[in-house]
Amino acid sequence: MRSIEQLTEEILSLPSASRALLAEKIVESLEFDTDLTIQAAWITEAHRRLSEVRSGDVQSIPGEEALAQVRRLLGQ
Repeated sequence: MRSIEQLTEEILSLPSASRALLAEKIVESLEFDTDLTIQAAWITEAHRRLSEVRSGDVQSIPGEEALAQVRRLLGQ
């Protein structure tokens, strides 16, 4: 059996797209306790937000700008 260090070295040598797919699968494997009601509510919320952006009701901003606004509000 390979050690964590050996696996890490092997994984980090993969192309970035493969590492991203592997990371997604690992995260999914950790989400086994997700309440289906909560999951459905988040999916509904995501669709609502997407509709607002597409309709022009809200305007999105770049992630860095959003984080900068939060940092300013928190006084950082």
